[in-house]
Amino acid sequence: MFALSSLALAAAAAAILPAGPARAAFPERPITIVVPYPVGGATDTLARSIGQRISEAMKQSVVVENRTGGSGLIGMSVVAHAPADGYTILFGCTTDSAIFKAASKVPPSVNLRDDFAAVAGVALAPHILVVPSKSAPQNVQQLLDLLKREPGKHNFASIGIGTLSHLEGELLMLTTGVQITHVPYRGGSQALMDLISGNSSLMFLSAPAAVPHMKSGAVRVLAVAGDHRLPMLPEVPTITEAGVKNFSAENLFGFYAPKGTPPAIVDALSKAIDAALQRPDLKSLLESQGLEVQYTSPEVFTERTVKNFANFDAIVKKANITLD
Repeated sequence: MFALSSLALAAAAAAILPAGPARAAFPERPITIVVPYPVGGATDTLARSIGQRISEAMKQSVVVENRTGGSGLIGMSVVAHAPADGYTILFGCTTDSAIFKAASKVPPSVNLRDDFAAVAGVALAPHILVVPSKSAPQNVQQLLDLLKREPGKHNFASIGIGTLSHLEGELLMLTTGVQITHVPYRGGSQALMDLISGNSSLMFLSAPAAVPHMKSGAVRVLAVAGDHRLPMLPEVPTITEAGVKNFSAENLFGFYAPKGTPPAIVDALSKAIDAALQRPDLKSLLESQGLEVQYTSPEVFTERTVKNFANFDAIVKKANITLD
């Protein structure tokens, strides 16, 4: 009887005591987006454009912080070791992390597949295949015919060893059987100038970098290295449409949070990103920069991240590429 009375008293006391502080709705303070690339670059511009709309959707300030160096590892490490509370997230290129992990002899300290929670995929940035305007091929099939007639005579330029533009050239050889020599450059400007002058036979690069030279007549665009045509180049076929099979080089961008971030917070961030990408002004801006806007949920983005890593791991191994 005493025990029952004690329980009753305890229940009554609990009913009249003031409740503990309610958990504030997320977000209650500014969110930081870490970009592991320099200020003013394409990825930084993309992060700031999306961040502004996320701020409007969540009615909270969003700060973009550039933490560069170490092939993106410094910025990724900052986020990977931040509190898993949703207030520090990463905007980055899944493909860069996948290639770096696959090609490094010593595994990198962090990577986007294993050390983060996928929040949302936002866009694909497919490269395009270009040749000098003075070269004979008018389409991909004519280019392949030329390369097969003259094996070992031609080369392809890239913006560096282990970059996407390098792997795309290697993938072209793997999928078509052509033999071309890789010539890496320290960045895209010099590579493109040498291509225009005829020192290189072909190159894969971003659409915004190539389109001005296409309009000036310096280069010819033969194909989009993606699954869909680009809105800014609707007349240019995909490389699959042009006859190259099994060419998969998805250049994927999105947001990641520290591993262990509560699913409810990941979901709140993802919904705000989705709302931002629905804005017609943002979509038009991204498409004008050669991007294919493509929101994907945390679950789907996780699957695409895993697939992206597996795809580039296979390419790196077949092409025997190492960064060290």
